[in-house]
Amino acid sequence: MSYPLFARSQRNWLWLMAACALPCAASPGLAATVVTLPRVDISTAQEDAALADSLLSASQVDKSSARMSRLSSPDAASLFRNQPGFSSYGGGRLANLPVLNGMADDRVATVVDGVRINPACPNHMNPALSYIDPDSVETATAIAGLTSVSNGGDSLGGTIDVERADPRFARHGKILFTGRARGTYRSNGGGYSAAGSMTVANDTFSLRYNASYDQSEDYSGGGGIGKVGSTEYVRYTHDVTLGIHKKNHLLVLTFGQQDAPREGFANQYMDMTNNRSTYVNGKYVGDFNWGTLEARGHWQRVTHAMNMLDDKGGHSTTKGMPMNDDQRSAGYSIKATIPLARQHTLRLGSSFDHEGLRDWWPPLVGSMMMGPNTFNNINNGHRDRLGHFAEWEAQWTPRVSTLLGLRNDLVMMNTGNVSPYSWTGMMSAADIKAADNFNRINHGRSDVNFDVTALTRWKATDSLTIEAGYARKSRAPNLYERYAWGQGGMSSKMIGWFGDGNGYVGNPNLKSEIGNTASVTFDWHDPTSAQRWELKVQPYYTYVHNYINVNFVKNLSANSNQYIFENHNAQMYGINTSGHYTVWNTSRYGKGEITGVLNWVRGQDKVTHTGLYQQMPLNGTLGLNETVGPWTGRAEMNFVKAKDTVDSLRNEPRTPGYALLNLNGSYNWKMMTLTAGIDNVLNQAYYMPLGGILTYDLKRDGTRMPMPGMGRSFNVSLSATF
Repeated sequence: MSYPLFARSQRNWLWLMAACALPCAASPGLAATVVTLPRVDISTAQEDAALADSLLSASQVDKSSARMSRLSSPDAASLFRNQPGFSSYGGGRLANLPVLNGMADDRVATVVDGVRINPACPNHMNPALSYIDPDSVETATAIAGLTSVSNGGDSLGGTIDVERADPRFARHGKILFTGRARGTYRSNGGGYSAAGSMTVANDTFSLRYNASYDQSEDYSGGGGIGKVGSTEYVRYTHDVTLGIHKKNHLLVLTFGQQDAPREGFANQYMDMTNNRSTYVNGKYVGDFNWGTLEARGHWQRVTHAMNMLDDKGGHSTTKGMPMNDDQRSAGYSIKATIPLARQHTLRLGSSFDHEGLRDWWPPLVGSMMMGPNTFNNINNGHRDRLGHFAEWEAQWTPRVSTLLGLRNDLVMMNTGNVSPYSWTGMMSAADIKAADNFNRINHGRSDVNFDVTALTRWKATDSLTIEAGYARKSRAPNLYERYAWGQGGMSSKMIGWFGDGNGYVGNPNLKSEIGNTASVTFDWHDPTSAQRWELKVQPYYTYVHNYINVNFVKNLSANSNQYIFENHNAQMYGINTSGHYTVWNTSRYGKGEITGVLNWVRGQDKVTHTGLYQQMPLNGTLGLNETVGPWTGRAEMNFVKAKDTVDSLRNEPRTPGYALLNLNGSYNWKMMTLTAGIDNVLNQAYYMPLGGILTYDLKRDGTRMPMPGMGRSFNVSLSATF
């Protein structure tokens, strides 16, 4: 295995805000989507992809859409917008939760720099993608539906994987000094971002420093809706990466810290008043006579605090509701790739992930309801996962290839005894009884899960490729689904990442979810190397045994209920469609290309006979890209059908359909790039189908108003490289 990235580091790099899309060379999987972001040497990446020739090709990402996404939002989840099968939800603008083929949050394996990060919050305000800013992302991969076992277990819907760039090295005897800087302004909310990076390297050692800052006030909804409270945010991120390269061996160590002093969550009762993450990641990649070895290790500590920002009444020593979390995680992963013959490859791997969590709510001075003691929600809980896999890839003929993988995951969970705010008094009666019952039982639980993936790729003709397969995937419950014990109205309302104003109670007797998915992808494309056109259609069906849904417990108010997590059976089915067509490609008029994505999914609970919660209605994007010399532009229309199929058990709101027009363009000259765009050009009023409700409206007057989308925003970014 060679490292052309190191050998060719003297080549010119792309301008900072450019984006390119390349086939996935490292992760076989059905209908994968790879977003390859700036600072990638195109010729090198193309050569690597050609050498790897992974089993199932990735759909090509619209680079203009990726550029628009990063200009519009500081949330790394936005990089995947307009991709087949992808949607997202969340009330925080830095912390949207990914959804793949109708499965969200913990059902999607979200990996940052090889690390599976679990949210350290009862409202999931700090998901994995919130720990990396889009400007630091080098590659972002989304694999919806069928995923190979080497891409991780303990998930059902697919895999989201984002990576920073590997270190850059100079030629032998040379010194490399390079860097970049970027500033962005967004008019809606008065948001601005800044990011920068510097690298110093010789041919053996490389040292890189990254930093970023993101800030915004509350945004305004479209169509005169006005300010949407609790949508502000502030975030600081910085990290140092040390790289050592010797022959065919690479060692990378990254030390980083992120602080988010505040982030509003319009669809939660609480806001995030502080989140600090300190982490160390390590990666080793080596080439040996028998094959290649990749080993990773990580450690992270997250200290997290919630309370109420000014929109919800503010907080002090005598008002609000303090809630704290302390999470420590550590783990390793090892993967060996062994060529058995020219047409056969064996991959073997092992991984371990430890999550330790303490969740406690300090007493509020002078409050009879929230005091006089500390409310211990998760008392030194832990969730440990040990996994192993074997995967066999075979190229039987030039037109037929297969992938077969087996995986086993042992998930071990436990937590200590808990306590309410008070062991006496009527106001704590429900929580006193719940704590006493919880402390009487054995809390330890173990889940033994196994996954199977079988995929086949057939190049039927030069213009048609068919990919089909089956996957059995499993996921154990998270700590809150099992151990959130509070049954009082207030304590249960603090649990839940759905943004619906309801309260949730954990269930220690939950079983692991087991999903069985069948899918096929038809890929029609230009048989020539020009790739002037392509159309992909992917129908899929998933049946989930022991799907973790809810049962009704009691009414908490006229517009909110309490539910307990419970295993049901459920099914999901849908179709993802994507395509592109080159309309013109001349020296005079440049290249014009039409792109399109259309997604449809339907989920049903087979026990309650309702729709599954937070399923995206029919939606699509139609875009026109134009490239002329140093100028690139994109005009796109996003279409979303009215959300009529809802989970009536949880009072999920219906939302009307809408269409949004977005414009974007960039111009490169020398070492500078100017990018500008307008989101929601017509200032259309709309409500986000997966956004939940405005909880402060629910608290004030009982109105279950859906979460409004952002109105018109003028965005501009200037970047430079040296």
